[in-house]
Amino acid sequence: MKRFTAETFAKYRHPSSPLISPDGRLTAFVLTETDLEKNCYRADIWVLENETGTVRRLTAQGDAFSFAWTPDGRIVFAAPRGDEVSRARKEGRMLTRYFVISPWGGEAEALCTLPIEGGAPHILPDGKWVVTGKVDLNRPDFDALPEKERQKALKEYLDPCCRIFEEVPWWSNGRGDISGIRTALYLCDPAAGTAQKVTSERFNVATVVCDCGRVIYTGEELHGLQTRKSGVFVLDPATGQSRALIEPGTYTLHSTMLFDHNTVFEQMTDDSDHPYANGSLYAIDIDSGKMRRLGAPEDSLFDAVNTDAYMGSGRSFKPDGGKLWVTVGDGDNCRLHTMDADGQLSPQLTGPGSVQCFDVRGGQVVMAAMRGNQLAELYSLDPNGGEKQLTHFNDWVQEQYAVSTPQPISFTDPDGFGIHGWVMEPAGYEPGKKYPCILNIHGGPRGAYGTVFFHEMQLWASRGYFVIFCNPRGSSGRGFDFVDLYGKYGDTDYKNLMQFADVCLEKVPDIDKDNLCVTGGSYGGYMVNWMIGHTSRFRAACAQRSISDWIAYQGTSDLGSWFNLKEHGADIEHNIELLWEISPLKHAKNAQTPTLFIHADEDYRCYMVHAYEMFTALRRNGVDSRIVLFKGENHGLSRGGKPQARVRRMNEIIDWMDAHLQK
Repeated sequence: MKRFTAETFAKYRHPSSPLISPDGRLTAFVLTETDLEKNCYRADIWVLENETGTVRRLTAQGDAFSFAWTPDGRIVFAAPRGDEVSRARKEGRMLTRYFVISPWGGEAEALCTLPIEGGAPHILPDGKWVVTGKVDLNRPDFDALPEKERQKALKEYLDPCCRIFEEVPWWSNGRGDISGIRTALYLCDPAAGTAQKVTSERFNVATVVCDCGRVIYTGEELHGLQTRKSGVFVLDPATGQSRALIEPGTYTLHSTMLFDHNTVFEQMTDDSDHPYANGSLYAIDIDSGKMRRLGAPEDSLFDAVNTDAYMGSGRSFKPDGGKLWVTVGDGDNCRLHTMDADGQLSPQLTGPGSVQCFDVRGGQVVMAAMRGNQLAELYSLDPNGGEKQLTHFNDWVQEQYAVSTPQPISFTDPDGFGIHGWVMEPAGYEPGKKYPCILNIHGGPRGAYGTVFFHEMQLWASRGYFVIFCNPRGSSGRGFDFVDLYGKYGDTDYKNLMQFADVCLEKVPDIDKDNLCVTGGSYGGYMVNWMIGHTSRFRAACAQRSISDWIAYQGTSDLGSWFNLKEHGADIEHNIELLWEISPLKHAKNAQTPTLFIHADEDYRCYMVHAYEMFTALRRNGVDSRIVLFKGENHGLSRGGKPQARVRRMNEIIDWMDAHLQK
């Protein structure tokens, strides 16, 4: 059997965004593929015939990342095709070209061009579209300027000499500078090629839900500082007017779902709730505005299981048949459930693994899911709960490669909580022989590992390592008491992880206790930084997109204005001493572990200053360390970064571990 390499991931194919046609005969979906040579990703629309199982490709230019069904059974998608698009960019104009294609084949035809920078439309019953689009308040009114001034202003706009920030947050991971940038809501007429902005100049749309003929959106006016307390609004497409169901500044919203034509389900918290609470679920009557509290679900809605081997998006909830279908984080899995009018969840409808997204129409369900040790495929769900695999894009992985299957290892921590974990054997494992081991820590801390396919961990197993990973306290899917890390960073979580390592050494004697390594990203990177200042048991470490200094975090992260207070109950203005005490940088003087820092210069979630600070501290103390800083990448480097950067990153990590093993 073949061994995994860093490059193997480029062969995977990722089906996502399944949408069932209006007549129920077809399911269209997006298939994302990696072009390693051109260093990009390509996405095209495919169609599945639900009765026969036949799969056909529709588009072939690699630029169809999202789409919608029209009421008459055609497919609409946005794509940057044609000279008009490139010309508009050079002139500082915003436009989006839309194309339509028959699901039975043929060439895509240009449908319309809208004067906005938008994505796939939400198509209403009357044929109008609802589209979100970017608004740049920094953009000059070029048309109002004399030609000479217009050319000068255009040059400065397209190639600015400086960056100007006037709002908090001023940047956003994956989006870049956002000071003065808004997401607006447009009501569009594709036949006329018009787009009417229905939100005010400084309003920023957070979410849009279009189901049951209704348009619900959330957001707030931004004036210098984002409050995180969006309002909930209903749009009347006939008039273009909106009405508030919940006024901005009242609640922190967590999820917005339409249950039926006149009912919105809203999960939200107010200032009296615990910072770690999932929020109470409310039913809001759209016509009257009356609100009914349904309860406080312990379950984590929409929490998919962590993986680096899935690309794409899609629906995580949808009303159908008098029920709300929704994905729910369920321990170490993400499963499909239904919810009734009182907010009560049905028993799980799907098996173990992770439902990444789905669609349902008339009770017919098609979902993109990860099952066993397989990559994502499309599956159907029959009324009796059985699943049928519909696509087979990645069967070759199991057939050709030495796939290591995670084996469960659990224990009970001192507080009585069961901690779930797994161990993966190295490829070609020979019992009685000693092997090095990598402890992998997930981000979040809300998040969860499971048994789903994880390319990087398969790579490590192929390179001769045991791989161990677990869901310590703070992980999602196990209820409030388990997820609650409020004021406990570096304590409860650290103890769980170290105890898990001890349990693995006890239960798997072929792990070489003198050759343990540790890595993790984001919150997992924070834990790596924390560990090297509190233990010397690891022979090598790799802190990825990490946090080292909570004081610096508040002023550099796109979440910094609120995250510290929510997670730790402290900020710079209130108990700065606590922030320093739980900062790995304070304890870096104790570090002895050779440590690699992986970071990206456009990571605005955990800015690169954190890697710089730890690297400098370790080098000042004579500890072997190295920074690999990726240009033009962000916090999502390991999952959606440019392909060549992802390969380099994986090789840097495994080469660092190999170099520091005790030979």
